[in-house]
Amino acid sequence: MDRDRRRGRGAASNAAGRFDLARQEEHDGWDIPEDRPSFVTEVREEVPKSVITYNRSPDLPFDRSINPYRGCEHGCIYCFARPSHAYLGLSPGLDFETRLVARPQAPEVLRRELRAKGYKVATLAIGTNTDPYQPIERDREITRACLQVLRDFRHPVGIVTKGTLVERDIDILAPMAEQGLVRVGISVTTLDDDLSRRMEPRVPLPRRRLAAIRRLAEAGIPVRVMVSPVVPGLTDQEVDAIVAAAAEAGADAASWIMLRLPREVSPLWQDWLAEHEPGRAAKVMARLREMHGGRDYDPRWGHRMRGEGEYAEIVGKRFKAACRRAGLRERTAGLRTDLFKIPPMPGDQLSLF
Repeated sequence: MDRDRRRGRGAASNAAGRFDLARQEEHDGWDIPEDRPSFVTEVREEVPKSVITYNRSPDLPFDRSINPYRGCEHGCIYCFARPSHAYLGLSPGLDFETRLVARPQAPEVLRRELRAKGYKVATLAIGTNTDPYQPIERDREITRACLQVLRDFRHPVGIVTKGTLVERDIDILAPMAEQGLVRVGISVTTLDDDLSRRMEPRVPLPRRRLAAIRRLAEAGIPVRVMVSPVVPGLTDQEVDAIVAAAAEAGADAASWIMLRLPREVSPLWQDWLAEHEPGRAAKVMARLREMHGGRDYDPRWGHRMRGEGEYAEIVGKRFKAACRRAGLRERTAGLRTDLFKIPPMPGDQLSLF
């Protein structure tokens, strides 16, 4: 795609996903110059039958999550969630960043699911696939409405985001934090503004995310810095600095994940390297393949998040040492589940006692 048309976007192409027909742009035959418009963000709405997604992955510290949006305007080129757009018949490339799906009925559906007779409470994660605080949340406020439901039910929730819009919801999160019901994870991939803008074009700059960590911490909300993804040969040398900066801002815990390139993400990522970091491309891919038995990515449980081998071990040890120096924990206490209570609805029979 012409570079000017995709300004402010992460992907360089809009290739078909694995369930779609091949796409190829053809000239219409008219020899008439025409302006090609840039890609604008389109938002469609979806009425979900359910919003809580359950998983049995041993790699994850939670078994349920909700995602208010499909696709993500942040446009992080490395995003492991890009392949999920293929299930919609859309491209994991530019479509993932520009053709979004909002779920405005998610709060009502969530309320119904939490009231179900057989529901058993456990920490629910928000933002595990696409960012709940991406730009369209400013107007849609679906994430905020879901948090209001969880607050009313006194339900524990873990939030993962790169978006500083999370600060808007401190009025909900701070009281929940006092009850031990919430923890927020802020992802910081690099401290280099230029690299961040090229790699994650519509994400707030690193220093702004550090400011969000500070503001949340000052409000009494526990915050974990997520050094993820670690990009070998590109951001791996920043692990110590990111951990130290986050600790200074008020984070109390840290975690890390190695760069993952599932399905369509690998060619998108390699296109990005060729355009933005051609001198480092060979080194980055060599390191990744070294950790995955010669493949771009190995999806095995227990392996996919970190890889294996000498280099992966070095990064892990470096991270642990950085956490010790900064006084950050790698493991945190679980959130409370004993406060869960279904709030009364209009028409409910009131208790006599």
